[in-house]
Amino acid sequence: MIAKCILIIDDEEDIREVAQLTLETIGGWQVFTAESGLEGLQLAEAEKPDVILLDVMMPEMDGLTTFAKLQANPLTQNIPVILLTAKVQSTDQRRFAELGVTGMIAKPFDPMTLTDQLTETLGWS
Repeated sequence: MIAKCILIIDDEEDIREVAQLTLETIGGWQVFTAESGLEGLQLAEAEKPDVILLDVMMPEMDGLTTFAKLQANPLTQNIPVILLTAKVQSTDQRRFAELGVTGMIAKPFDPMTLTDQLTETLGWS
């Protein structure tokens, strides 16, 4: 079985490191990280990950702008996107769902359950 490939786009280095370590160790997945929306767009196009974990609140290009650009690009529009967000009010959740994101994981997340959350959200067994 080929390992799943995950792209994490988050401006916080500690979040990227914890998520990468967790997903590689527990999930056995290949993980790429990007610290900005722009870098994330380039990596998404180059690596064609199985899923993108995307931070909503980032400087310069925020997560929703990054998501819109991923959706506009034929090379990346079919990649599932899961938002990493501290915005977990039901109005935000509805708005994100209407945009077409695959799911949401609240920040701060529990590293020990992150792999399970991803697997469940994506329907991977």
